[in-house]
Amino acid sequence: MKFIDQTIIEVIAGNGGNGCVNFRREKYIPKGGPDGGDGGDGGNIWLEANNNLNTLIDLRFKKKFQAENGQNGSGKKCSGKKGKDLKIYVPTGTKVINYQTREIIEDLIQHKQKIIIAKGGWHGLGNTRFKSPTNRTPQQSTLGQKGEKREIQLELLLIADVGTLGMPNAGKSTFVANISGAKTKIASYPFTTLNPILGSVKIKNNKKFIIADIPGIIQGASHGSGLGLRFLKHLERCKLLLHIVDLVPQNNYHPLDNIKIVLKELKKYSLDLYHKPRWLIFNKTDLLNETKINQIINEIKYQIKLPNQYYFISSIQKNSIKQLCYDISKYLEK
Repeated sequence: MKFIDQTIIEVIAGNGGNGCVNFRREKYIPKGGPDGGDGGDGGNIWLEANNNLNTLIDLRFKKKFQAENGQNGSGKKCSGKKGKDLKIYVPTGTKVINYQTREIIEDLIQHKQKIIIAKGGWHGLGNTRFKSPTNRTPQQSTLGQKGEKREIQLELLLIADVGTLGMPNAGKSTFVANISGAKTKIASYPFTTLNPILGSVKIKNNKKFIIADIPGIIQGASHGSGLGLRFLKHLERCKLLLHIVDLVPQNNYHPLDNIKIVLKELKKYSLDLYHKPRWLIFNKTDLLNETKINQIINEIKYQIKLPNQYYFISSIQKNSIKQLCYDISKYLEK
């Protein structure tokens, strides 16, 4: 299924039904008085979050949603039928934005959380409502009100506790697949991950956390190179970022260069994301001996200040991964 994380739709609530002007006319009751009924309310349009959805693809091609109109009132004080509500299901984590004003209407971050996004029109009143001692044959009624109409932008931000960062082929997908069982695509060429993928990591004592794998970042991503930075928004809800660094120099990039490039692009995208708690995870230790690893780390320490938390792992051989997952779980508990 194609991953779509942003779309614009038009929602039109139902119009209220008109009130009725009618007088009771039956045998032996020639002057029965007014009995025109009210119209029915127009249907509302709801948005509801659903954990079983993970993309907005269903809303990509259908752009217009309209609820049912309320029926008009009729004689014998019969009210019109209310228009049926329309419910639109979206993935949990969908942000609802007024397309015209850019105002955030709601952030649907819980399963089955719902809001009325367009309210149906109020019903019109029949002439029965206007009778009085001084007006026994009212000829007036009111029209039903029009339903709300608005254009909204839906923006999906995945809900995850932990997110991965890094350049292509750093081993992010292999790491996420090994700890969570997520069906990530793994290959030796760049950009094997084209869309964000979520995985659930289970720890002992029935504890678990959700991890997000996003496509790799390359130099110039903020200017549109590679896949750009459009998927970084899916890390905004994360409590912790894992910056995975390939210890083996590739394409003339030293591991230190990899760190600097990712941090530079991250800072250009969002200072909030740049200042999120971030751990460095040095990967592919199985391809280097201890002396070479120490040499690389010393070179990195000489250039930049390492965070308090950094780890050495091998995603292929699963070295030190259990301890890392345990520390992540312990951190999230705090």
